[in-house]
Amino acid sequence: MAFHVEGLVAIVVFYLAILAVGIWAAWKTKNTGSEGDRSEAIIVGGRDIGLLVGGFTMTATWVGGGYINGTAEAVYVPDYGLAWAQAPIGYSLSLILGGLFFAKPMRSKGYVTMLDPFQQLYGKRMGGLLFIPALMGEMFWAAAIFSALGATISVIIDINVNISVIISALIATMYTLVGGLYSVAYTDVVQLFCIFLGLWISVPFAMSHPAVTDIGLTAVHQVYQAPWLGSINSLDIYTWLDNFFLLTLGGIPWQAYFQRVLSSSSATYAQVLSFLAAFGCLVMAIPAVLIGAIGASTAWNQTEYGVPDPKSKKEADMILPIVLQYLCPVYISFFGLGAVSAAVMSSADSSILSASSMFARNIYQLSFRQNASDREIVWVMRITVLLFGASATAMALLASSVYGLWYLSSDLVYIIIFPQLLCVLFIKGTNTYGAIAGYLFGLVLRITGGEPYLYLQPLIFYPGWYQDDNNIYIQRFPFKTLAMLTSFFTNVVVSYLAKYLFESGTLPPKLDFLDAVVARYSREHMDKATLVKSDNIVLNELAPVNPRHSLTLSSTFTNKEAFNYVDSSPELSNTEDN
Repeated sequence: MAFHVEGLVAIVVFYLAILAVGIWAAWKTKNTGSEGDRSEAIIVGGRDIGLLVGGFTMTATWVGGGYINGTAEAVYVPDYGLAWAQAPIGYSLSLILGGLFFAKPMRSKGYVTMLDPFQQLYGKRMGGLLFIPALMGEMFWAAAIFSALGATISVIIDINVNISVIISALIATMYTLVGGLYSVAYTDVVQLFCIFLGLWISVPFAMSHPAVTDIGLTAVHQVYQAPWLGSINSLDIYTWLDNFFLLTLGGIPWQAYFQRVLSSSSATYAQVLSFLAAFGCLVMAIPAVLIGAIGASTAWNQTEYGVPDPKSKKEADMILPIVLQYLCPVYISFFGLGAVSAAVMSSADSSILSASSMFARNIYQLSFRQNASDREIVWVMRITVLLFGASATAMALLASSVYGLWYLSSDLVYIIIFPQLLCVLFIKGTNTYGAIAGYLFGLVLRITGGEPYLYLQPLIFYPGWYQDDNNIYIQRFPFKTLAMLTSFFTNVVVSYLAKYLFESGTLPPKLDFLDAVVARYSREHMDKATLVKSDNIVLNELAPVNPRHSLTLSSTFTNKEAFNYVDSSPELSNTEDN
């Protein structure tokens, strides 16, 4: 394959334009936020992201390189087809459910990151534990899509994969570093426009290629391969449902999503943004579906690609750039390449910013340096943006296992964080003991179920398991959803059991080593009869006291003292009426 100078120039121009928009957004909003709130402005954009920019940035976060490449691949692969292209419907439903049930309570309470409610209710230790799967999900996702971009660029303009990965990651990290959410949001507007324009321009040219058969015919009839509409065998229905629930419910508890929710100007706007992004995800999936269908309808022996076809060469995951390269004119394929590059950067920058935001606020500030200045937090965020960007790039260069690690980490987000989020927002009475038990049960059930992409053999063989041609064990049973439900019910049952044992006196208060029951409940509901029996208390000294609302789940994070109850005992203070 020849080196395409024109393609390299087009990519350089596109990258420079994106970088310029990011720097402009950072300069435009550099004075946003008060002197002490600059870190919060970087994380949630001053909470003034409007509907237009917010809708674009939330859509662009989901419509990444994995989204469009994966959708095209699922439609193209004969054993799957459109029936198995679950991402468009799954992520759209995820955004709708997020808007209906999660966006309003999260935004109305004034949280800054997704982990805030966990640390408020369960304490800083549990927040640190939940940070691990959240960080893994964001980092491996960024690494996977950087890897996909490098392969795509190398297919079309024939440059070294490593160079393309490093340059792409450097650009995304640079504008995220200077502008935070503002730069990410404004570049997402440009990137989403490029994705839409680039893919839709490519589709008519690819469809009109002489080697392509009518996709309406190949949808239901076998021409070059099985119909691209696909089908779901009765044996695979539970696997399909397990994956569908993972996408739909597991797509909610991501910092990249809640960062947009929490940056909106109101709770109502947060809900509307979710609905707009759900519609945008469906619309943006259409050209990817069509490109996958075109790949399945092509006589590849009549093209420069030759024989065997992409699936026989094990290049089915690259069907989108292959269609752009061999079925479109050169100048059109460069537009499509720009679209893929835009899709990757629009997701990668969000993941890097999300990971650094959670670390700076929930780990560094709230767990170790509660008195840290705002300037210090800003610098911690900038350093971690560089570190996480470099880490994602390094993992992308070791692509053989990146996708398997991302699959596993996204499963952990679904199995561990989603049930915890349900409990912390909607189930009254859960505590740290239940949260830890649910975390461990979910983790154990997921790991023991095995992971084919990592060649991790299962320890628990569920009904319907089998070995494929490579002697890898495949589970048909929906064990991921089982692990999620087990994690949820374990949290609830253990929480109420611990509450009963301590409050009934079955266990002494000194055994409440996490201060999750006795310190949290008994001190808030002090019995006046106990006070009266004390020799140091006189009856006329008993005065009405106001309950300490900062200890309840309904309190907000606008008060910087919101987390102090973790390290100090609540004190009753007298109030004066002026």
